Amino acid sequence: MLFRPVTLFLGLLAVTVASFTAPAQAQLAFIRDAEIESIIRSYASPLFEAAGLDAQSVNVHIVNDKKINAFVAGGKKLFINTGLLLAAKNSNQVIGVIAHETGHIAGGHLARTHEVLKSANAATILSYVLGAAAIVAGSPDAAIAIIAGGGAVSQQTFLKYSRGQEQAADQHAVTSLDRTGQSARGLLEFLEVLEGQEVLIASRQDPYLRTHPLVRGRVNFVRNHVENSPYSAALPTDLQEAQFARMIAKLQGFLNPREAFRAYPDEDKSLAGRYARAIAHYRRPDLDPALQEIDALLADYPEDGYFHELKGQILFENGRIGEAVKSYGHAVEILPNEPLIRVGLAQAMIERGDGKTLEEAVEQLEVAVRQDAENPQAWQLLSIAYGRTDRIGMSSLASAERAILVDDYQQAIAFAHRADSLLPAGAPGQLRAQDIEFAAKQAMNKN
Repeated sequence: MLFRPVTLFLGLLAVTVASFTAPAQAQLAFIRDAEIESIIRSYASPLFEAAGLDAQSVNVHIVNDKKINAFVAGGKKLFINTGLLLAAKNSNQVIGVIAHETGHIAGGHLARTHEVLKSANAATILSYVLGAAAIVAGSPDAAIAIIAGGGAVSQQTFLKYSRGQEQAADQHAVTSLDRTGQSARGLLEFLEVLEGQEVLIASRQDPYLRTHPLVRGRVNFVRNHVENSPYSAALPTDLQEAQFARMIAKLQGFLNPREAFRAYPDEDKSLAGRYARAIAHYRRPDLDPALQEIDALLADYPEDGYFHELKGQILFENGRIGEAVKSYGHAVEILPNEPLIRVGLAQAMIERGDGKTLEEAVEQLEVAVRQDAENPQAWQLLSIAYGRTDRIGMSSLASAERAILVDDYQQAIAFAHRADSLLPAGAPGQLRAQDIEFAAKQAMNKN
């Protein structure tokens, strides 16, 4: 579903799905949004390829946090705060940050820590990052509380790069940008913003600066590259800038509806302005103008799957289930490789509740988990759909899949054991249940 928050309660590592709300001080939220993740991935993939990395393995995680931060951990999991995206002035600045983070992967920095967390889920990784940030900020007690549920990763080495590693990542970044014909000017502009924070006390600095040491030599190196690179005058493509404008409009509309109305007044007839207002009206909530704005967009852009998705979410959350199924269905037809949209469609189908629609929901969710096996909500909905179509063994297996994804090992063992007893001997589902039970027991023994 569009712009779905997954909330991480620190210390508990419990993952839940709820309607979008601003997270309380003691929790952070991952935002799942097909369009934003796709945009970030489209920015990152060429840079990964230029660095000799597998672009297909990029996993994007958007963190709902106003602070400027981004990092890569646990293999090729790329985390970007909403604060960084909203602070950026153009796509080139976001791309510059991604290029730098890609440099840390290509350089093998913190390889031991990455190896430890290679199979960790995003929530576990984020808990360590928050713990590390708390230590740097001088709050060791808070850090201990945050990472109490974690493993044996060294708090002092996690995500704290040396000056040499930062300089090496900058070198990788500008090389990758040159190889892809893109300007490093955005990276320079971002470093200059961080440079202005160096005089602040640690507690007031953005976490990116605290974990990525900035020295004058780094800024001078990137500036020198910009002055001499043949690509420094290269502008972002029209597509990159259009994607950036849509991404910022969406973030503003969902996160800051009041500010969105100020930033995108009615006189703004741009696609981004209309998109932001449609979302902001929906978030207010004010259904009629929201539908008017999105219907007008669809009249002009009938093949835009993300607009159909937004309409589906608006209709679903206002109880117009049949219409929501139709809108989500159009979105899936246009964007068949977006598993989050399939999950939204399936949720609406389950809510609709008749037998044929439930069978279709199962089909959509089975495709969704093949496309993205790390979505706990997809497995939870699949468990419900299987249960309502009397496939209790498969329902238990889906619940086990969800439980192990959120590190609920006791539940994973219980559901996997039940699935093992209900599914036919030797069937793929039964073998998978046995694998989950074994993995959960191993994880519990490590803790």
